[in-house]
Amino acid sequence: MEKIEEERNVSLWVMGGMALLVGIVTGYGAVFFRLLISVIHNLFFFGQFSFAAAGEHFTPESAWGPLVILVPVVGGMGVVFLVKTFAPEAKGHGVPEVMDAIYYKEGRIRPVVAVVKSFASALSIGSGAAVGREGPIIQIGSSFGSTLGQLTKIAAWQRITLVAAGAGAGIAATFNTPLGAVLFAVELMLPEVSTRTFLPVVIATGTATYIGRVAFGLSPAFHMPMLQVTDLHPVQVSTLLGFVLLGVLCGVASWAFVRLLTIMEFYFERPFWHRHPYFTHAVGMTLLGCMMYGLFEFFGHYYVDGVGYGTIQAILRGDMTGVWLLGLLFVAKLVATTLSLGTGSSGGVFSPSLFMGATLGGAVGALILPLIPGADFSVGDFAVVGMASMVGGSTGAAMTGITMIFEMTRDYNIIVPMIIAVALAVGVRRWLSPENIYTIKLAWRGHFIPKDRHGNMFLVRHANEVMTSALTVLPSELSLHEALQRMRATPTPDGKPLTHIIVEDRGRVRGIVPVVGPLTALEEVRGTGTLGDLADRSFVLTRPEESMFDLFKRLNRRNAERALVTKATGVPKPEDIIGVISKRLIADSVLANFKG
Repeated sequence: MEKIEEERNVSLWVMGGMALLVGIVTGYGAVFFRLLISVIHNLFFFGQFSFAAAGEHFTPESAWGPLVILVPVVGGMGVVFLVKTFAPEAKGHGVPEVMDAIYYKEGRIRPVVAVVKSFASALSIGSGAAVGREGPIIQIGSSFGSTLGQLTKIAAWQRITLVAAGAGAGIAATFNTPLGAVLFAVELMLPEVSTRTFLPVVIATGTATYIGRVAFGLSPAFHMPMLQVTDLHPVQVSTLLGFVLLGVLCGVASWAFVRLLTIMEFYFERPFWHRHPYFTHAVGMTLLGCMMYGLFEFFGHYYVDGVGYGTIQAILRGDMTGVWLLGLLFVAKLVATTLSLGTGSSGGVFSPSLFMGATLGGAVGALILPLIPGADFSVGDFAVVGMASMVGGSTGAAMTGITMIFEMTRDYNIIVPMIIAVALAVGVRRWLSPENIYTIKLAWRGHFIPKDRHGNMFLVRHANEVMTSALTVLPSELSLHEALQRMRATPTPDGKPLTHIIVEDRGRVRGIVPVVGPLTALEEVRGTGTLGDLADRSFVLTRPEESMFDLFKRLNRRNAERALVTKATGVPKPEDIIGVISKRLIADSVLANFKG
């Protein structure tokens, strides 16, 4: 009885209402999460209780002086306690665990994960760990969607849809990027993209966006210098080549990010480190604290702490154009993020990808723009393209990267260079590493996530492309034994074994007898009756040009096992049957579309 309740489907209206609730809870969850980060950050760095925004600007000098090195260490101890005691799933960047729940756990995520992830990630980010805040809110929203689905005992596919809706809602509320959030759910979360899955995601995402805008305002995440309409013009070929170079470099950088994070996580999972999680994370956070303090002493800011949006904004404004400093910050953030996550922090990889993309893009722009006469783009423009390229390259979500960065900057002038660079970054990273930063961790466990999420092209094939013509027409009064003798004496034109007998009775089609395996085996299984007795009448008629999409609907509606392909327009005669499509043939054809 419990299983029947678990598999019940609810209407699209009910799913829409549940998605609305997911969007509301996730939206307010994102607001609470950001405020919690700010409170922890101000307590740990300045000893003050304040809701002043953290991460949107450069962090001022800490009240503790050189002891700021210990701030990430103290926060990290709290993170290890929460993760180790209550929810090991809250460790790391979160998105792989959501994808694992979708593809391998029927969308089941423990409710406690949302609570633990909120506090553990807020501690990590607030105390300076070089991680992002999108992974936690994705896991928080997904956890609520899963919990709601489990409480209402809806079917697994609908529960998974709510998980994806929660993930998209979290992204939308955090970054004020509703379009990018929908694409994130489509590209990375939803196993099926259709009306029944897409609408709940849109409802949840739109609701969370509204709540986020009420709380944080309508402004984009980053501010770019305003362009006049007269400033918009086609990109020079010489400048475009610079963006091509940036796309290739971001592809390599994305591979390096994926690879180094894998090495870090694998190394710190070794028995010694695994048995001593507090010591392991203390080592990692001490090294991070030293990096922060060293950068502050030499360059005036901590730079790599937290989400790093202050650095990104400075690059976009054109305040940071030094090639060597930008290159150093790229390497520093790469090491700081992989070290943080590898040793046990809880946080996302999206914000670090933005930071690395901005620094790498800014460095490339600062290096090559002086070499291009009349260059019509700035260092900030290269930084924006670098951000999108790093996000797309590391996550594999090209459309998400392009759309989200556009929404976060509202800079339309760099759309064409961005598309080219992101495509190159994704291609180069996939050439170097088939798995992206989200799926590689699951691949360790033998849990492989489909890399292509789209409607199967099999659905647009025509019946004559799928059918088998290995059939023969025999009269209904013929015994099976006689039929088999006649079949042995009459080979098929193409030499292939027969798969179906079309049973004819007085010039009309009476049914079908499938031929499974050797003919002698058929006789042993089906006995010695006549073909008329054995004929299966569970079939529908189809024309050669009918699409498989339409045929599927008719097969399902009639609960039929097979379709007869006929060249006649009216009631077909046996000689009009040119092929047969069986459910087994359909399954084999669909499987042939998946090349791995």
